[in-house]
Amino acid sequence: MFLACAFWGLMAPLGKDAMTHGIDGMMMVAFRVTGGALLFWLTSLFVKTEKVARRDIPLFAGAGLLGIVTNQGLYTIGLSVTSPVNASIVTTSMPIFAMILSAIILKEPLTGKKALGVLTGCSGALILILTSAAAVTDKVGDIRGDLMCLGAQFSFALYLSLFNPLIKRYSVFTTNKWIFLWASIATIPLSAPRLIANDWAAVPAKTWAEIAYVVFFGTFVAYILTMMGQRVLRPTVVSVYNYVQPVVSVGVSLALGIALLQWSQLLAIALVFAGVWLVNISRAKNS
Repeated sequence: MFLACAFWGLMAPLGKDAMTHGIDGMMMVAFRVTGGALLFWLTSLFVKTEKVARRDIPLFAGAGLLGIVTNQGLYTIGLSVTSPVNASIVTTSMPIFAMILSAIILKEPLTGKKALGVLTGCSGALILILTSAAAVTDKVGDIRGDLMCLGAQFSFALYLSLFNPLIKRYSVFTTNKWIFLWASIATIPLSAPRLIANDWAAVPAKTWAEIAYVVFFGTFVAYILTMMGQRVLRPTVVSVYNYVQPVVSVGVSLALGIALLQWSQLLAIALVFAGVWLVNISRAKNS
């Protein structure tokens, strides 16, 4: 989980840099989704084959649309608009969305500590969005990108709530190869016009290296490590590792000069972290 979150944290500044030097957000989504599908299907040739029940095929399609197309699409396009610092801070809100959806869908009890955690975390997100709304440079943030990144976390939390039994029913490679396949089928028609029209001769080698990192480490390797971690660690422990992402992303973004850090953003980080911590200790107490 530490490595997966470190890879994701580094993906924010590298992906942002790539999307300002030769490609746009929709192209990056296409590379992530189709590249991930190819890598998972190739890898599946060298592992034990699992038979997938016919009734589960449409479920994999739904999981691909919600957990990959919507999640990665909103996050990647949001990252192309806002700062990598804001995008990585927003990723830590996912456990809060998961708690809310668990209360609605799975009827889990909503305690006072959980409610306080949600309120605290939402306060941090609100400060972050207001900071972006008043920003005069995308190095601080953009409200449109922040909201898209928030939507990405919500969609992934909903994906986990609805398709968790399906994810646990099959191996890491079987699950990923099918959800990425369906995601590719949905993504290619949307991205094809941009990919065809782009001037690929003008794309620098550095951008290609950043795309390769996003596809291989930020998608393929990170998804394998995450699912392996989720099978042996408690959800509360898994959630704590989300804190690694903004630490890595903020440090690298500031070093590359593609982001600025303000005191309001530091306050937002503290509030979001505190909110997730309250939700997590409440979960641990009730489990």
